Amino acid sequence: MTTERDTPDNCEQLLLDNQACFALHSTSLLMTKVYKPLLQALGLTYPQYLAMMVLWERDGLTVGEISTRLLTDPGSLTPLLKRLEVEGLLSRTRSREDERVVIVELTEQGRALREKARSIPQCILGASGMTVERLNKLQAELQVLRDNLQNSL
Repeated sequence: MTTERDTPDNCEQLLLDNQACFALHSTSLLMTKVYKPLLQALGLTYPQYLAMMVLWERDGLTVGEISTRLLTDPGSLTPLLKRLEVEGLLSRTRSREDERVVIVELTEQGRALREKARSIPQCILGASGMTVERLNKLQAELQVLRDNLQNSL
């Protein structure tokens, strides 16, 4: 008995399980699900956590700089930053040199949250079932892929 999958007309490269994009997409969805309870304990969503990590690396960035670092649109980042400001984790102020530029700075509460987040990478490592070395290698390969894709645009 032949199935549609066995027919010569069916292109192997169009099978869902043969798509790198689906492997990345489905892995991203599951990664976010693993993060969810860890971040709920901090009162953050995953996108908020990413923004906070950028500011924990370097405080006092502009909305544009954060947006560039996260590969996102500044317009979609603004509501997220406003919510973090309402939560008392950061402040947003207009630049004196150019009022169109908004500078984002962590509050004391935002800096303190970094300590509470320290255990998250270890939890993710455990959930991955991989060694640090293997996960680092995968991350490096994904960064090369991301850079290549970005350069192709």
